Amino acid sequence: MTERKPIILVDGSSYLYRAFHALPPLTTSTGQPTGAVRGVASMLRKMINDYDPEYMAVVFDAKGKTFRDELFEQYKANRPPMPDELREQVQPLHDLIRAMGLPLIIEDGVEADDVIGTFARIFSAEQKPVLISTGDKDMAQLVNDHVTLINTMNNAVYDIDGVREKFGVGPELIIDFLALMGDKVDNIPGVPGVGEKTALALLTGLGSLEKIYDNLDKVAELNFRGAKSMGKKLEEHREQAFLSYELATIKVDCELKEALDDLKLLTPDAEKLAGYYRDLEFKGWLNELLEGDDPAVEGAPDIESEQSIDRDGYQTVLTEEELDAWLDKLKKAELFAFDTETTSLNYMEADLVGVSFATAAGDAAYVPFGHDYPGAPDQLDRALVLDKLKPVLEDEQSKKVGQNLKYDMSVLARAGITLRGVEYDTMLESYVLDSVATRHDMDSLALKYLGHKNISFQEIAGKGVKQLTFNQVGLDEAGPYASEDADITLRLHQTLWPRLEKEAGLKSVFHDIEMPLVPVLSRIERNGTYVDADMLK
Repeated sequence: MTERKPIILVDGSSYLYRAFHALPPLTTSTGQPTGAVRGVASMLRKMINDYDPEYMAVVFDAKGKTFRDELFEQYKANRPPMPDELREQVQPLHDLIRAMGLPLIIEDGVEADDVIGTFARIFSAEQKPVLISTGDKDMAQLVNDHVTLINTMNNAVYDIDGVREKFGVGPELIIDFLALMGDKVDNIPGVPGVGEKTALALLTGLGSLEKIYDNLDKVAELNFRGAKSMGKKLEEHREQAFLSYELATIKVDCELKEALDDLKLLTPDAEKLAGYYRDLEFKGWLNELLEGDDPAVEGAPDIESEQSIDRDGYQTVLTEEELDAWLDKLKKAELFAFDTETTSLNYMEADLVGVSFATAAGDAAYVPFGHDYPGAPDQLDRALVLDKLKPVLEDEQSKKVGQNLKYDMSVLARAGITLRGVEYDTMLESYVLDSVATRHDMDSLALKYLGHKNISFQEIAGKGVKQLTFNQVGLDEAGPYASEDADITLRLHQTLWPRLEKEAGLKSVFHDIEMPLVPVLSRIERNGTYVDADMLK
């Protein structure tokens, strides 16, 4: 029978503090502290890699007081305020955890321990295996036949026997153990003068805290130093001992909003992860992500560098004077990017809605002439635009770059324009450079090579049966979208071509085979191919 994967419950608050205090300080080049984020994230990545869990949650303490503060005003009073260097790392860590696809849980009024304890009780009652990842010893009280602890900082694993070996008592006496000794970290008072050895002697000699207090007259008979006076000391601090017991008891009956299905791991957001890795300067992890080796991410898109894309230089051309100015720029440009916007992905039925250009990075324009939604602003006449563009688009000496220009070539052919001067195609540049590095659509290439997320068509046109065709999209959204297409195409060429040019063999394949085939394939796709059935037979 296949062993069931455990439900993993991570004590995020415990690891946050432990990583901050135990690991060397780590900062970015700008001075942003990142050591605690790195430490906790490392542990989470290891858990995912080691256990490949289906259900996992990272639980943090909520801000503000809990029910224990009402029981004991001095609870955790010894703890200093959270250091600013640690406070600055809390939100970046939360963001990173969510980007990893891990459910993050914070419940007001209780601690992370109580949330984890409640989940552990519920799941163990259903005989589901639970693995609690924590560095806190008080969690040992939760261990049973279905609940195990792991301390990922030192890889120690504790089942029932492990708890007994580690602490000297089983999980059923951990609360009593803490109540007698107290806990300096949480300022649980315990019984003065009772340390670990004395607590173990009392518990192994008489049993639970309640049994100890039922048999105070027998304490003197136990074989430990100070046993003769310990009975009196215990009696003096009876109330404090039972208060400590209550403070040390993990609450296992919290009212939680989440059920098991809410703990299911989600698909990691590779784009956000890459952004966080860059911001936090986790270069090794970023490289793993780019190479598809991140244990937390399956099939992550590659992202090689980041470019700041400023859309302020984009223009939507609505007058003939503006169009003429752009035509002049296109004629003077050594190379310009060109793109069409249409009503369909099927070039045999697509109608032109507009065209876009870019002559330099960030310097791009969209010329609309087919947006016909109610209230659409006046646009230039389609025939006027195409007549003015035709000489430039058909000029062999006017060099152009596009993304999948075979499509644009076919669309323009239906409009009576033969696109010439096609020098580069970024889709083919990417394919020839590395055919399996990524998908070769513009959005994937922009993410991989520029570290930039394009405006998606769904963002401006919607999804499903209600998705608009481009002629129905408002110009305030269509303009930046179309201009970006041309701008990104030019930037991709400026990134890809220098790499391709260095490889003589690849450069030859691109120039001598791939690019000459573009107009040939375009004509074949539009006109069809003669098939000699008799010869095939």
